[in-house]
Amino acid sequence: MYHLFTIAAISEVASVMSKAKLGTFKDLVDLTAPELRPVIKRLREVIVGIDPEACEVVRLGDRGATYGVGPRKMTEGYAYLIPHKSSINLGFYQGVSLPDPKSLLEGTGVKMRHVKIRTVKEAEAAGVRALIKSAMKERRTALKC
Repeated sequence: MYHLFTIAAISEVASVMSKAKLGTFKDLVDLTAPELRPVIKRLREVIVGIDPEACEVVRLGDRGATYGVGPRKMTEGYAYLIPHKSSINLGFYQGVSLPDPKSLLEGTGVKMRHVKIRTVKEAEAAGVRALIKSAMKERRTALKC
């Protein structure tokens, strides 16, 4: 089972984290365009299917959910979901270091990259799953956990 960090459970860590308002995945779904709700829900299922131990933290101030080995998004997070008007960004905090044989990753950040997901079928693609697995492995290796 994956770890859902409730507001009470991470109150101590929250003082160190950004001032972003914390919430639930349902809150994030409610902020998502109705036609993209099945997509963001499926992406979450894919992530926790790959990593049942994933730590999920929903930051409503960031309009996103982070998945990682702990609650700190930039150091312990490996993936994030951010809904936009016409797609869901499946992002990777260490995206520049991930193998991307299908050339799915976009972005110009120093470390971060993302994939724009528009359909449930795209969310289930083998290339997307491979990126999630690689990102999880990278964080677990880097943090020795």
